[in-house]
Amino acid sequence: MTQLYAERTDEYIGLIERELDRLIPGAECLQGRVMEAMRYSAANGGKRVRPILTLEFARLCGLEVRAALPFACAVEMIHTYSLIHDDLPCMDNDDMRRGKPSCHIEFGEDTALLAGDGLLTLAFEVMLREYDPKCISPRSAITAAALLASNSGVNGMIGGQVIDLMSEGKTIDIETLRTMDRLKTGALIDAACRMGCVIAGAPREKLDAAGSYAAALGLAFQIVDDILDVTGSTEELGKPVGSDAENKKSTYVSLLGLDACRDAVRRLTDNAVRALAHFEGGTEYLAELAENLATRKN
Repeated sequence: MTQLYAERTDEYIGLIERELDRLIPGAECLQGRVMEAMRYSAANGGKRVRPILTLEFARLCGLEVRAALPFACAVEMIHTYSLIHDDLPCMDNDDMRRGKPSCHIEFGEDTALLAGDGLLTLAFEVMLREYDPKCISPRSAITAAALLASNSGVNGMIGGQVIDLMSEGKTIDIETLRTMDRLKTGALIDAACRMGCVIAGAPREKLDAAGSYAAALGLAFQIVDDILDVTGSTEELGKPVGSDAENKKSTYVSLLGLDACRDAVRRLTDNAVRALAHFEGGTEYLAELAENLATRKN
């Protein structure tokens, strides 16, 4: 890990977590319990990959990083809400998330459901209330919010989750698996990358390049997840391993084998890095991020 990568990652995570703490309400009021659940899940942060991508693409396209924070935090709120709902008994039924009890274990299923809903709606409030019109045009802010809404909905993340639920206990082909993961995992990564370009007023060529980077990165990310479910440990991942095989889920590993999956991750990571050639330099951080995600252990 280079010094530039480590320092910028620390800077970004610090900015994101302080802003999330400011933006997510906490109050002594009758509805305070759902606020506590929202803050509990958002604070259990993980790598903050998606909001980091929004900040870095905004920076790469010439926008002041702090101006991009409302949009980066909105992406993270959407991601956190999806994890809360994914862990529910009616979905993946996971009791642990990043080494801590899942939201529904800590607060109950009803409050967890509402905490996810609260984060989903707050994401759009934050983008449209907190953006700075001196740095970001109203049209760009609205376009970015619409992009996030589209990629989070039935033609994006939610659509992928539905395909996942419908595929439980079945053997599905590789194209169905790719479609599911392009929507369930890739769509939010795509939104994170392209939103950074949109709010910076970048031209179409850069939006398309960000989309190509995101598509390769998102698929590689999911394949690595499948590999780690076979080769990782509960201690490293902060959640149970082996659940895919236990639930008879089709994965890249079950369909292609470990060696082919590792080859695919390498190829996709190279594709992501090549997509960055459409920017005028300063892409070292995004290239290293793709490499680090390809070799992660959690």
